[in-house]
Amino acid sequence: MRHTYLKKEFPAGNPIASALVIIAGALVIGISIVLGVVAFVALSAVILVSAAIIGLRVWWLQRKLGRRAQAANGAAGQTAPRGVIEGEFKVVHKDRDEA
Repeated sequence: MRHTYLKKEFPAGNPIASALVIIAGALVIGISIVLGVVAFVALSAVILVSAAIIGLRVWWLQRKLGRRAQAANGAAGQTAPRGVIEGEFKVVHKDRDEA
């Protein structure tokens, strides 16, 4: 003969054992939540520090390259505005080529 229960749980004969199971379960859930929050905060801190280090490094490299470009322009004596192409040319007359 099979007994089926509407509630799929084991009947507890001892109320003290049931209370201990409830307390242990609540402690496990609480500890899991606390450890999850601590892990999230630690991972967030690692990501934040890594982003700050990378951002600082990129800023420093851009500043260094900017100074190097300014030094190269200053050493060559070229202070031409942007969009201006400097160069030399020689005028060649048609009369000279035909002669």
